Amino acid sequence: MVDSADLQLARYSFKRKLDEIALARGRATELISLYVPPGKQISDVMGYLRNEYAQSSNIKSRTTRKNVMWAIESLMGRVRQYKEPPASGLAFFVGSKAVGADKSEPVTFIVEPPEPLNTYLYRCDSTFFLDPLLAMVHEPELWGLIVMDRAEVTIGVLRGKRIEVLRNKESQVPSKHGRGGQSAHRFERMIEHAAHDFFVRIAEMATEIFLPKKDNLRGVLLGGPGATKEFFFKEGFLHYEIQQKVVQPLFDTGYTDEHGLKELVEKATQTLHGLELTEEKRIVQQLLAEIRRAEEGLAAYGERDVAGALDVGAVDTLLMSEGLRRKRVALSCPACGAAFSRSVADEEVDAARDGTCPTCGASPLTLSGVEDYVEGLFARAQASGAKVRLISAESEEGEMLRKAFGGVAALLRYPMARRVSRASPPP
Repeated sequence: MVDSADLQLARYSFKRKLDEIALARGRATELISLYVPPGKQISDVMGYLRNEYAQSSNIKSRTTRKNVMWAIESLMGRVRQYKEPPASGLAFFVGSKAVGADKSEPVTFIVEPPEPLNTYLYRCDSTFFLDPLLAMVHEPELWGLIVMDRAEVTIGVLRGKRIEVLRNKESQVPSKHGRGGQSAHRFERMIEHAAHDFFVRIAEMATEIFLPKKDNLRGVLLGGPGATKEFFFKEGFLHYEIQQKVVQPLFDTGYTDEHGLKELVEKATQTLHGLELTEEKRIVQQLLAEIRRAEEGLAAYGERDVAGALDVGAVDTLLMSEGLRRKRVALSCPACGAAFSRSVADEEVDAARDGTCPTCGASPLTLSGVEDYVEGLFARAQASGAKVRLISAESEEGEMLRKAFGGVAALLRYPMARRVSRASPPP
């Protein structure tokens, strides 16, 4: 099933925060990561931090000692604000990150994880320790994929919206022979024996890959050209726990390589209506169909045209790439007093001050506010009653949305005259 808009936004914001934290680098071991699980006594945490503060006075480098002691003091101040950890615990990230030219600036992040923490951890390093939180960044659906015939097999998984090829193997089964008489029967037996051995090997590979994942495996899609897949399934080569998860009917595909896995997922669309990747394909294909209808099409793409459609309430479904990493900066001109906003890449926020005023051309500008671009569009879409879909950056559809349309597009409630956009549709 497609996640609700609130769940999509929460998942995006969590990933976005981890990306931001991961970028921080200390000049030495000046970045402190603290994980507090639910049920942990705050008094115990404070006692531990006081001890670490005392130990940090022994650090030889004066600069590092100063930064670490500041970080622990700041951390104690943050922890002291809680009487007890929330139901899922808390993760604190405090320290001084390097900003170039032998300078550093203080950073503080507090994350309430989407799943309960199961460990108490304190670490001081040159980077923040994110492994416990990264383990929570997962897609809710996992499907096994097998495409095969007598000549080749490819095994992979569909993880949320991403197809991963895990194993490919060609067989040594002869396709045909020109022998006659008794030799024909002998070669037929040799071919069948070779095919049997190949099927056993396929089953062994499937067991190695899928059995450890069986508790999270929604099902197994089995496909391939011809009747080989039906024989393989009916003869019970697969481990019984994997066999029980095979979706029926089996699927006909023209290929048994990586293209076969993609074809298998596409063929499964009619059977697995809630499959996330197939839902993405459907909605992006709908967008492309509307774009081809030119002026009568119910589509808008690019930041400017989508923003205009949101302003007049024309958006039915807003499509955004999960890979968008942009900010909306609010700027004002000291010379003429004009106020306006611009969308810039994350790393260009500070440089936005050096831009020119669209009214009088003066520079530099005053930066008065910063908002995450995706979260801002989310809010505008929901305020107008529009649906929102975040498209995976790792799927073909997500890559097309990002490269061809700037990562933003919309299906409309009614046609709008299209302006020339910076993003151009694919040929």
